[in-house]
Amino acid sequence: MSFSSQVKDELIKTEYESACCKKALLYGMSIFGKSFSAQKVSIQTENKNIAELYMRLMKRLFNIECTVKKSAGGRNLTVSVARENDAGKLFKAFGHETGSSLKINHSNFHCEKCINAFIAGAFLSCGTASAPEKDYHLEFTVAYLNLSKSLLTLLEETELKPKSTSRNGYHVIYFKESEAIEDCLYLMGASDAMFEMMNIKIVKDFRNKANRQANCETANINRLVNAVSVQIQAIDKILKKKGWDYLPENLRTLAKIRYENPDMSLAELAQSCDPPLSRSGVNHRLQKIIEISKKV
Repeated sequence: MSFSSQVKDELIKTEYESACCKKALLYGMSIFGKSFSAQKVSIQTENKNIAELYMRLMKRLFNIECTVKKSAGGRNLTVSVARENDAGKLFKAFGHETGSSLKINHSNFHCEKCINAFIAGAFLSCGTASAPEKDYHLEFTVAYLNLSKSLLTLLEETELKPKSTSRNGYHVIYFKESEAIEDCLYLMGASDAMFEMMNIKIVKDFRNKANRQANCETANINRLVNAVSVQIQAIDKILKKKGWDYLPENLRTLAKIRYENPDMSLAELAQSCDPPLSRSGVNHRLQKIIEISKKV
């Protein structure tokens, strides 16, 4: 099951105690469905449970019967109000008039939870959410410009911060930040999906941190190996062409320790000297050895 389907299944199972919230849920599903006018009201979905919820709410709240039609491939279900006069009845019941621009009618919200139910209904009809393992993205795809603008305003009034764009002739209201998506999921009532997303994000952040740390350690090891390789080559050149005695005593002692212990860190080399040196002191002497090898 995709994450988007998981969110929708959770929203379908949400129980609303108040009739006004159930009506707001149906309103969100209807106005963001396939068609919403005085002549025709319908939604299109791949989810059988969404279709059943829509028909159940229509029958319970307005005593309206719906018909279901499968697409040629059998993938999509189109649920339509069976009779045209019922479509007009529903259109008017939600406070809309023929010929006016389609916008959200706030008079359909009677309690604090109605807006949440409405947004959940909108998501059931036109929303999708990407799997958080891959990407953070949640969107509502709306057919009408003014309707998309009123949804954008409504979401902003709930203290969410959506963005908008156009795609293939549709108007898209979307969230890209994980925290904003989590807030939207919680607002709609998909708290299980929200917590799952938070857990996935924690795991992703931990893995990214571990990868960054591993990459940093690998880079440090590579730098150390390269530095030691240059030091060993310099000492080997001096040893073969001039011998140990060519180096001053303080450099000769360190050169022998490094030559015999290529895996030692600067700190370990510093402690192996008698008397012990600082890391910077060891590094300074090794640089001198390299300079001498260049002159040989």
